[in-house]
Amino acid sequence: MTALKKYQRLEAQGLWRERPGAQARDVIVGLREATLVLSDPRSEAPLSQWSLPATQRLNPGQMPARFAPGEDVGEEVEIDDPEMIEALELVHRAIERRKPRPGRLRGVILLGSVAVVAAIALFWLPGQMKSYAARMLPAPTRADLGDLALADIARLTGQPCKSVPGRRAAAALAARLFPDAPPRIEILRDALPGPAHLPGDLLLIPARLVETSDSPDVIAGHLLVEHLRARAADPLQPLLAHMGLGTTLRLLTRGTAPEDAAKGYGEAFLAAAPGRYPPADQQLAAFEAAGVSSALYGQAARATNGAADALVSQDPFALGAPLPVLSDESWLELQAICSE
Repeated sequence: MTALKKYQRLEAQGLWRERPGAQARDVIVGLREATLVLSDPRSEAPLSQWSLPATQRLNPGQMPARFAPGEDVGEEVEIDDPEMIEALELVHRAIERRKPRPGRLRGVILLGSVAVVAAIALFWLPGQMKSYAARMLPAPTRADLGDLALADIARLTGQPCKSVPGRRAAAALAARLFPDAPPRIEILRDALPGPAHLPGDLLLIPARLVETSDSPDVIAGHLLVEHLRARAADPLQPLLAHMGLGTTLRLLTRGTAPEDAAKGYGEAFLAAAPGRYPPADQQLAAFEAAGVSSALYGQAARATNGAADALVSQDPFALGAPLPVLSDESWLELQAICSE
């Protein structure tokens, strides 16, 4: 978020409670581009990852400041570092400024929005309007739309797997592969044919893929390649096409969508043909940047990924990656994420 440029990579100490009544635990609170990462101060292993737009202060004006990753979640962290508190309050104010306000300003904004929408309706085709909306919608709105889509998909796949150790391992994997802006990883029990992605930097993995893979390097490879595919083809456009022109206009003018806007999207999403794989050189570059060997993924993806042979023969870490993808313990926890 542009409001946080001066606070990039800011860290502070905090006291974290995983749930109400749990014993407080010392953590390092790390501010990232769009997330708040809570890590163990000794091992530096990520313990929890919060969306910055969803983070709320529970006790305004009081110290130490208490923050939670959303309403009625139960998880919270106490922070007494003034600079970190200022940064989190800045995020809150930036988000508040995006919300519509009553009165004259609201009327001016509404009239301006109507004029913009009228011009779009006159000069752009509906498909171009959806492309415009996909470019203009802010990150919090994209994340909300991704959640709407996931809720409808979950009718068919079951709810995302939620074991606490498994989700902790998924957060650690996201931070390991994408340290600057870790995506959200969700593992679905049934019906998902392969890795996929949704708006809001949301990566989906079938549970069977995690449970049957021999190494976390294979899952890391699927995530790296899927992240490239998400960047190549914006996942918001097919969702807007499903929601229709009326919902797109509402998003442009009000910034919100009806709760049932994604109804029926699950069937279309699961039936859609998978996106094209990026060229081999782009995939190899992603593996090299993440410090992950590409050979194990390449061997596992020969049936689907046309670049698999290159990933095996041109592995940038054929002699060994600099860091493991996950510890053995975290890998076992990730494989058991659907056990609860």
